[in-house]
Amino acid sequence: MNKIFPSAAAALQGVVKDGQLMAVGGFGLCGIPEALIEALRDSGVKGLTVISNNAGVDGFGLGLLLETRQIKRMISSYVGENKEFERQYLAGELELEFTPQGTLAEKLRAGGAGIPAFFTKTGVGTLVAEGKETREFDGHVYVMERALVPEVALVKAWKADKSGNLIFRRTARNFNPACAMAGKTTIVEVEEIVETGSFDPDAVHLPGIYVHRIVLNANPEKRIEKRTITEKAGA
Repeated sequence: MNKIFPSAAAALQGVVKDGQLMAVGGFGLCGIPEALIEALRDSGVKGLTVISNNAGVDGFGLGLLLETRQIKRMISSYVGENKEFERQYLAGELELEFTPQGTLAEKLRAGGAGIPAFFTKTGVGTLVAEGKETREFDGHVYVMERALVPEVALVKAWKADKSGNLIFRRTARNFNPACAMAGKTTIVEVEEIVETGSFDPDAVHLPGIYVHRIVLNANPEKRIEKRTITEKAGA
């Protein structure tokens, strides 16, 4: 089966729809599927619930979808660098489910592993646990968290072979493997595509069984959230 698509728009075609639960890989702007996010914006789908550690920044990443009001709800750990997100949330225009970072990662991992729910101590006694089942184990209270199984996962990897086996680059791995495993349909943006069998099997970070579609973006922009310059004394 050919998994390679000629463009990000083509890779999304027939998959993305209004009102979907969608996971987007990345941590901040590190390892985000830039081309797929732009194609998603251009597709015009709306009413999305998006699972992502961050919500991008103004004018880039998921910030693009916030500007066009295509996201109705975010399931995230941190959203503090996006002024438009703040504005929409405080105005009651955007729903938000705050989730502790480790819990978010485990919710995706559990979804990919076929585990419907798990118990964790994180969030017990806080707003995070409101309305959720709690249970005591060995004298400690735990809160039950449901797994996340997004209909579509948009993922960024460094390299893929034609069978969809993936290699991630350093910290850009972050949430991407968990999103890929959890998604019912996983679309991956990569910087290089090689022939199947080119990778040392021990170098593969995620097997191709989790990958349904691949698109090449050989020259991503790779922005960072904030550029910091330290002034040196006497400079």
